[in-house]
Amino acid sequence: MTPSSRRRALKTIATAAMSASGIGSRPTLGEPRALRYTPEKDAALRLLRWKRYVEGDETAWLANTRRFTDQTGVAVEIESINPDDIDTKAALAANVGAGPDIVMGLFDQPQRYAQRCLDVTELADYLGAKYGGWYDVCKRYCTSDGRWIALPIGFFTHCLVYRESLVKAAGYRTIPRDLDGFLELCRALKANGLPAGFALGHATGDASGWCHWVIWAHGARLVDEQNRVAINSRETVVALEYAKELYRTFIDGTLSWLDPHNNKAFIAGQIAMTYNAISIYYTAKTSTDPAVHALAADIQHAHLPIGPIGRPTELAQPAPAWIFKHTRFPNAAREYLRFMLEWDQYATWQQASLGYITQGLRAYESNQVWTVDSKHTPYRDGSKLALDNGYAGRLGAASAACMADFIVVDMVAEVASGTSTPRVAAARAEQRARRYYDAR
Repeated sequence: MTPSSRRRALKTIATAAMSASGIGSRPTLGEPRALRYTPEKDAALRLLRWKRYVEGDETAWLANTRRFTDQTGVAVEIESINPDDIDTKAALAANVGAGPDIVMGLFDQPQRYAQRCLDVTELADYLGAKYGGWYDVCKRYCTSDGRWIALPIGFFTHCLVYRESLVKAAGYRTIPRDLDGFLELCRALKANGLPAGFALGHATGDASGWCHWVIWAHGARLVDEQNRVAINSRETVVALEYAKELYRTFIDGTLSWLDPHNNKAFIAGQIAMTYNAISIYYTAKTSTDPAVHALAADIQHAHLPIGPIGRPTELAQPAPAWIFKHTRFPNAAREYLRFMLEWDQYATWQQASLGYITQGLRAYESNQVWTVDSKHTPYRDGSKLALDNGYAGRLGAASAACMADFIVVDMVAEVASGTSTPRVAAARAEQRARRYYDAR
């Protein structure tokens, strides 16, 4: 099949998904007062967002944007870039007071320049009242000093992605829910010749997700409830010792893996399990390569095990959207975000990307994308279960800086690679975190 015919096939799949049954079946919604913003005369917007990992995401987002332009006359220029580059480009725009009007970024990035973000409290309150409320984690990510500085467009929820046949061949019916059992499964997979592989490079989504999980699961955290750096602890040492044992079961090379590497290794049949968004399943399900497409039937998803802390400790990767105060068209920008988060557009977008985007608004749990295929369902609950990356303290400029500096990921990688002991790595992470938290 030629590249152009493959693109046509994927577009057909996305279009079919967008028109699938259930998209127009709205849940019972709240009835807040109607809210619309009248765009300024001759308004035009520039949006900076992540480059898509699944084609349906981009296809549906662009289609919804065209609908917005048709209805309002406001043209929207969209620049899509590598997700890891958004923070740098957005920070530059914030500092010079020029650039994109709206940014769709990651984690707590808007907290780094909260005073330069337009207040969207009215819009957040309207959407929350209409669509069942925001998850608590959304408020932590997107509010500062009592005002909403961003809107949670959604979450790139991650789950364990695994080959069911290989897990069964290793002696397990499903993924163990305890840490010891999970480690034994990973050892068995390696013994059978197709190991697990989790990213340990500067992978914003994949590495950050499981590295935060492993320390939180053991009761460790970067900061405590008073925002005091607390990473140099007995719990952290125990967590790092576990992470080192887990790393020994991985395929070689994960220390340099970025976000795309585990996707490629899984699709190539090199690993039996990884930690990722639903994009691997999407790739297999929509592939025109018979060998890759056949993988879809064997793929299953599960949440990470629960550690001694006794509850889920997952880090879903949020995608906040914020409007810079330097925009010349604040009403147009607010109206664009309102439009894109309303049911007709948002449910269609989720459906087209097979659930790649998990909602921030509770009403979207009822989107049929989560039940039309049982393999989608685990991703539905990612944002509901998630802790924020500033746990157990407050989100703000310090937490955002620590996240951007990959302090937790580097700590785990140093121990996994054998370049540092758990105690030395924890002490080094403490020093690095203090540079940001003690300066506040």
